[in-house]
Amino acid sequence: MKIQLLPAVLACCLISVIAVAQQGPVVLKGGKLLTVSHGTIENGLLIIENGKIAAIGSGMAVKLPGNARVIDVTGMTVYPGLIDSETNLGLTEISAEQMSNDLLEPSDEIMPHMHVYDAFHAESELIPVTRINGITNAIVAPRNGDTLPGQDSFVQLDGKSALEMLLVRDIAMPLNFTGAQRHNESWDKRRFPQTRMGMAAQLRQAFLDAEDYRQKLIDYEKKKSEPAKADEKKDDKKDEKKSEPTPPKRDLKLEALLPYLDGKKSIVLAAEGPSDLETAVSLAHEFNLKFVLNHISHSQPVLDYVAALKVPVIVGPIYEDPKDYERYDAVYSLPAQLYKRGVKIAFATYDAHNARNLPYQAGFAVAFGLPPDEALKAITLNAAEIWGVADKLGSLDVGKTANVVVANGDPLDVKTDVKHVFIEGREIPLASRQTQLRDQYSGQ
Repeated sequence: MKIQLLPAVLACCLISVIAVAQQGPVVLKGGKLLTVSHGTIENGLLIIENGKIAAIGSGMAVKLPGNARVIDVTGMTVYPGLIDSETNLGLTEISAEQMSNDLLEPSDEIMPHMHVYDAFHAESELIPVTRINGITNAIVAPRNGDTLPGQDSFVQLDGKSALEMLLVRDIAMPLNFTGAQRHNESWDKRRFPQTRMGMAAQLRQAFLDAEDYRQKLIDYEKKKSEPAKADEKKDDKKDEKKSEPTPPKRDLKLEALLPYLDGKKSIVLAAEGPSDLETAVSLAHEFNLKFVLNHISHSQPVLDYVAALKVPVIVGPIYEDPKDYERYDAVYSLPAQLYKRGVKIAFATYDAHNARNLPYQAGFAVAFGLPPDEALKAITLNAAEIWGVADKLGSLDVGKTANVVVANGDPLDVKTDVKHVFIEGREIPLASRQTQLRDQYSGQ
């Protein structure tokens, strides 16, 4: 029997065969290098070796290794792989097919012990589509339908399996306070919370319960380490066993909140309007939570308040319509307004099917006042700093992971085409389900 493979399967096989480990040094020669961290190098040269950036500089100042593969990128632009600061990549495939969606657990509103890495689908057809536009890394988060829907992961968009792609598993936890978490629809069996008051009360109770759980753990460890008093010692081993302290019953939900209560990890606090923003920030301060602000698309009236918080802000999607009471450019100009106030920003698409549009969000913001260098920084180095991976990603610097993109123009311009993508020094084929269908039906 002759077996015919579908184009999608062929694409998957093609990618898995070609995207192999780097074989010898690769030299990108003659391009315009946007380092992000230390300016622009015209007619530059970049050497990739053993998955790292081995050298970078002007063409005359860097010695070429003898066994290198040299790629002439004259007239092209070279820049770091882009980082999307919130997506649903790997959690959804076909929106209309429920079996292919792992976006949200609907059984409870408070699910901090949910882990994105347990559902991440490394073979998603949406990942090659995203890579083609130069996005090499992303935060993967649950959908925002619950107040505490689970914990985010930081992924690299290439690898043999999810184990390789999941770089930081529980990197942060979303706390959503946008109004989308209100369960007052007639079809929704979960009837609480129905109001913002209920959302705040629910969150407060969750953190109070976690504080109580933490104290019980502390008390248990203290009792366990206390030396037995001489007059309490028993000869009977059975009696000795009875005197041992009993640990509290393990609660995964409360246990998951402890690193956030202890300030070891950051909450990603999502709100849109001023009232929601101030309530959510107040809750974070009440429990001394370390946090990054998220979204705040309709908080223009309180941007000075936002700047005074001195925390990073993830912005997007920039295509969102303004409210009836806002200027037409309220969402477009938000990144520039935050930058002018000294706020570190990063961009996110909050999507899977259209995560490829990340550079264009930054481009829209440039059209409304954000300096181009800062726009590129917001999808590279700023994002890497926010997520604690700036020692490895976000700029073209010696020693960093060789996630490098080569394009024929400005990375923020919709007319620009990406020509090469390297992830950990491996050149990634610019093939996806979409390019396969294009080639199949165009007769190429």
